[in-house]
Amino acid sequence: MVKFYYNTGPNPMKVALLLEEAGVKYEAIPIDGRLGDQHKPEYLAINPNAKAPSLVDGDVTIFDSNAILLYLAEKTGQFIPAGFGPERGEMLSWLMFVATGIGPYSGQSVHFQHHAPEKLEYAINRYRFEAKRHYGIIDKRLESRPYVLGEKYSIVDMAVWGWATRLAYVVDEATRDAMPNLKRLIDEISARPAALRVQALVDAHSFKVEMDEDARKNMFPSNLVKA
Repeated sequence: MVKFYYNTGPNPMKVALLLEEAGVKYEAIPIDGRLGDQHKPEYLAINPNAKAPSLVDGDVTIFDSNAILLYLAEKTGQFIPAGFGPERGEMLSWLMFVATGIGPYSGQSVHFQHHAPEKLEYAINRYRFEAKRHYGIIDKRLESRPYVLGEKYSIVDMAVWGWATRLAYVVDEATRDAMPNLKRLIDEISARPAALRVQALVDAHSFKVEMDEDARKNMFPSNLVKA
């Protein structure tokens, strides 16, 4: 059985969605970042980057969320274009767009707005702007098609869903409301039975919610050490 190491962040949630959509049997193992689970030696042996999610499938270990999506889609033959034609090129491009654009800019936008010890106006403005710009590209893409790749629901939509469900927190509610095509996609996916089962997974474990001093040390060790 697949072992899925997760928390409730956007990256683990998009993997959880694919696991549920594809009907993969898995054991869910919580990694509570605020308790420092990601820094334990046994987890670092799986994921040297000390992040969630991670996936262990027999002798295969994967520790990047987009790599996990691609691996599971290829293994199950679901939610991914067949073959190596133009559709695969589009899929890889948009999946990496999420991996290198939406994810990092969203994460930094959240960090500098909500968690940084100093409110740096330049950093906040830069990451909010870039996050909003990236989501706007997806919203524009969805004007003329139901899903990012066209007529078929894919792992790219799942990757977008993981982050875009947090758009009001990443940027603000006005930005979320001003992107109707993206909102349509997110509402549709969130109503799917697989997404409801993901919510049940979230509710199944009580992750630490307090951002006390210990949690800050575990979540943001960069605040303790100068590069």
